Amino acid sequence: MSDLRELVLDTETTGLEPGEHRIVEIGALELINHVPTGRTYHQYINPRRSMPPEAEAIHGITEAFLADKPVFDDIAQAFVDFIGDGTLVIHNAKFDIKFLNFELERVKQAPLKFSRVIDTLEMARGRFPGAQNSLDALCRRFKVDSAKRVKHGALLDSELLADVYLELIGGRQKGFSLEVGAGGGGSVETGGNAPARARGKPRPILLTDAEQAAHEGFLDTLGDGVKWRENAGGKT
Repeated sequence: MSDLRELVLDTETTGLEPGEHRIVEIGALELINHVPTGRTYHQYINPRRSMPPEAEAIHGITEAFLADKPVFDDIAQAFVDFIGDGTLVIHNAKFDIKFLNFELERVKQAPLKFSRVIDTLEMARGRFPGAQNSLDALCRRFKVDSAKRVKHGALLDSELLADVYLELIGGRQKGFSLEVGAGGGGSVETGGNAPARARGKPRPILLTDAEQAAHEGFLDTLGDGVKWRENAGGKT
């Protein structure tokens, strides 16, 4: 069975509509079987247009800072090589994918298919309907430390999203063990077919004296030879 490769990805842009606006930053990190490998991709991009003040207020990236950065044409192949054919994990994926596909198609690269995308916003809406499901809100819900997130940043947001994604799919540990009493043990694995746990000692019957007497009275109405009496804990 081949390893599962996922790329947690985020972009920053000059605005909301591709064509009129452009990507200015891409950040991504690699997961193998839901474990971060330490491999990342991070690139600032010259959008060849001005930076609107409202966009700069969100991510803090200035036109002057981007002036000497490469244009998308120059980094497209390196980006495509990094993501390969892995699954893309993105928060509000429609936004990022429409910008990435605009840029990829413009430089004659194949567009990204939604069939290879996991949208964590849709996952969160399914789990927490009606709740706030922004990245900041999910970080608070899952106690992911986002103190460094003063402004949006593609690589930092990807790192935070990776933690959130792992919580959304069941926590950072794929499997875990549970101790059953003193000296006993058992295991549970999230996902797949977990082995059945062996049953331990029978639990004691926690009946009051009045409940036990009422039960005995009911058995008396059934006559002798009642099979239930073998395990009733009363008359034999």
